[in-house]
Amino acid sequence: MNGYEARVLDYCRQWLNGAQEFVLTTSGSTGTPQPITLRRSQLVASAERTMSHLGLGLGHRMLVCLNCEFIGGLMMLIRALEHGLHLTITEPVANPFALLPPDAQFDFASFVPLQLRAVLEQGHASRLEQMKAILIGSAAVDHSLTQLADTLQVPLYHTYGMTETCSHIALRRLNGPDASPYYRVLPGLHVEQDERGCLAIRGDVTNQELIQTNDLVRFAENDHHLFEWLGRADFIINSGGVKVPAEKVEQVLEITLAELNHLGRRAFVTGLPDERLGQQVTAIIEGEPLAEAQWTEVADKLRERLGRYEVPRAVHYVPAFAQTASGKLDRRGTLQQLDL
Repeated sequence: MNGYEARVLDYCRQWLNGAQEFVLTTSGSTGTPQPITLRRSQLVASAERTMSHLGLGLGHRMLVCLNCEFIGGLMMLIRALEHGLHLTITEPVANPFALLPPDAQFDFASFVPLQLRAVLEQGHASRLEQMKAILIGSAAVDHSLTQLADTLQVPLYHTYGMTETCSHIALRRLNGPDASPYYRVLPGLHVEQDERGCLAIRGDVTNQELIQTNDLVRFAENDHHLFEWLGRADFIINSGGVKVPAEKVEQVLEITLAELNHLGRRAFVTGLPDERLGQQVTAIIEGEPLAEAQWTEVADKLRERLGRYEVPRAVHYVPAFAQTASGKLDRRGTLQQLDL
């Protein structure tokens, strides 16, 4: 037994022995990871809400391939232990099916985007189609992965949530005729916006405390149980006094790269210090540098699709993006690789 397996078994023992509190660490994707204590009652409420919403329960087969030391993986364990599912647990590798017998079948799984891409690109789509539902969480799903996943018939749900809310509090359908940019808040939870337009959440999963996020959202007209995620307030770039939403530019950049056949190129946008502008909108692209003519073509497309001040004024390349232990993009760690 290796160290990871021992830690997973310890979580299972704690749960089965009735532990009332669990200390986890936040993902660290936007700041220093912080310890947080979650009560058993919060975790039970989260598990019950998800299983009821997806119609899963006793006897169903669950694949757990997320890191169980973070909330996404831990909640998969708890859902299975609370609702009588058959558990198969693998280490959190890029392609978990590489560790499993070819005849292993499952009804439910949760992946990070990197895993979903690896599973699809390595020819395991038919194994996903046997499932009743699949969750995709922990990071944004880019345009090329959405296109790849849209060929699947199994319901794919992109999750919205965090450690403080015991994983997801809202889901949006990624594929099929019900695909939508809007997340639907799960029943029994209250959401609102602060003066910035950022989401706040209250319910049994937060121990009835109001959790204020830095996520800018837009509620659907006349329905505050549907919201579109616009990006993080702390990812706003102030360039010459103009506020540029970095994640909006990222989405357009990723779509443009995919359309111009630079498939699989991950990218993000940040504001780097600039003497004249304060911050300069800058694209960071993973992999080998594009040829000058290729980047010129990308930049021309961006000028057609973005506002004047939103177009990146510079581009830098990183061989491989840094990631947090929970599989999220580590922006700060990636930027530290740049020789600026």
